[in-house]
Amino acid sequence: MSTHDLIIRNGLVYDGTGAAAFQADIAIDAGHISRIGPVGEKLDASGREEIDAGGKIVTPGFVDIHTHYDGQVSWGETLDPSSLHGVTTAVMGNCGVGFAPCHEQDHDRLIRLMEGVEDIPFPVLTEGLPWKWKSFGDYLDFLAPRHFDIDVAAQLPHAALRVFVMGERGANREDATEDEIAEMKKLACEAMQAGAIGFSTSRTLNHRTADGQPTPTLTASEAELTGIALGLKQAGCGVLQFVSDFNDPENEAMMLWRIVETSGRPLSVSLAQADVAPHSWRSLLDVIEQAKQDGLPMRAQVGPRPVGVLLGLELTLNPFSAHPSFAEIADLPIAEKRQKLLDPAFRAKLLAETPSAENPFVVSLLRNFGKLFTLGNPPNYEPTADRTIEAIAEARQVSAEEVALDLMLEADGTGMLYLPFLNYAQGTLDPCYEMLKSDASLPGLSDGGAHVGMICDGSFPTTLLTHWTRDRTRGEKLPLEFVIHKQTMATAHWVGLHDRGVLAAGYRADINIIDHENLTLHAPQVNYDLPAQGRRLMQHASGYVATIVAGEVIYRDGKPTGARPGRLVRGAQASPAVKLAAE
Repeated sequence: MSTHDLIIRNGLVYDGTGAAAFQADIAIDAGHISRIGPVGEKLDASGREEIDAGGKIVTPGFVDIHTHYDGQVSWGETLDPSSLHGVTTAVMGNCGVGFAPCHEQDHDRLIRLMEGVEDIPFPVLTEGLPWKWKSFGDYLDFLAPRHFDIDVAAQLPHAALRVFVMGERGANREDATEDEIAEMKKLACEAMQAGAIGFSTSRTLNHRTADGQPTPTLTASEAELTGIALGLKQAGCGVLQFVSDFNDPENEAMMLWRIVETSGRPLSVSLAQADVAPHSWRSLLDVIEQAKQDGLPMRAQVGPRPVGVLLGLELTLNPFSAHPSFAEIADLPIAEKRQKLLDPAFRAKLLAETPSAENPFVVSLLRNFGKLFTLGNPPNYEPTADRTIEAIAEARQVSAEEVALDLMLEADGTGMLYLPFLNYAQGTLDPCYEMLKSDASLPGLSDGGAHVGMICDGSFPTTLLTHWTRDRTRGEKLPLEFVIHKQTMATAHWVGLHDRGVLAAGYRADINIIDHENLTLHAPQVNYDLPAQGRRLMQHASGYVATIVAGEVIYRDGKPTGARPGRLVRGAQASPAVKLAAE
């Protein structure tokens, strides 16, 4: 009888390919799957460690292609919240923001950009970043010896690249010269050769520096973007990731089409439903589906729920953030803040005030009580109209402001309100359903590691498994094997990681064992565990029996084991079949 490092027995295996599930045992050796038992038969072998997965599903580890752990990987070993939700490989460096390449004089500039775009506070990044790099290759060399709970891959961020080459002119969004484009092309090629998984850029006004300036990449020309993409073509590897407002959707989409045709590199673009144009997502998805049909490697990155801003008394924003009285107590510890808000005189003063009009957009956003919901525990990410603050206020016959304040004061002042910012223009997730089921889409946009005081979407994989395959009541659901395929094999292979995302002999032993029937997403909470005692939102789930990375169990029943098998993944990885053929 043979002996293996680890055997998972009796599980219902969803192998990541989209095929129907089957009962099987899985043997693991040296970080890879060595054997999968025939259907209906047990492996005639023993394991140094064994896990009984009876009554549970067994899946490949999830591959999240849209995260922002660029800072966290330099000071921490855990890529949470993503690793709490079955993610075993995270791709960072999205939206064109990151910390390499970088000249010393631009350190603060890139921090301010990350602070503004991804809501990671300046003191956290200032204390946490060691800046032991200049080039992107240097940055990867710094990360290579570090150990993490899960694997991480890095993209070259356009904003950092542009400022590195163009200096102040790049930050001010001036047009790049031919020589500057040539230099960006050269550096992009070198970054891919050093192990970057791809390149990312942003063309949205939603992305601004901490002082309100648009991102340096907002108006980059087609010539500049094409030049950088040709750098990837020269390297023969790397994917392209774009975020855009698509204010001119037809011309913008055609530009992306041309970039892919010219470079031959795969390109994905963020896709979401916006309140201001609730149907435009469909037109863009049509273009991407047509591109795929025509053989062009283009995909839409989509989310499984609204991109939702969380509002609360210890978070970045709340409905009273622009009130003068709240400004007086904004920096107090939550216990003292709650005490002040429970004082009848202070409460009356606050409720009687008119918010400052310095930022009318923020004021209108925070006080849109007809779009602001209670979150609940477990959270309800497809809430009905009766859960709005406005509806609750009408039922209680009090003002919406009073209801909002009372709800935030619950749970010792940690209550949260939920403002769907994208993907909920019509009060339904039907558009998300259409996006997810498209064969030209990939799940993404979780932003794990970012928006630490406003958004907590690193739990997207758990939402996919719970809401879309089991719990949804307000529309159609999706097959479990389809959803698992989408966030394992589909995402892994899209970014060139052909060594994972599938449960088969020779593949990486990145595996989840899940109690799907009882899988539960819990309400977000606030932790103070970032550098400089920084605050961040964290969200847990129960039902992940075990998460395994390279054959090592990193979580058991939601509890960390302390194992750190995760490493930097340098560039694309060949499939086991290719490796065997080479041998």
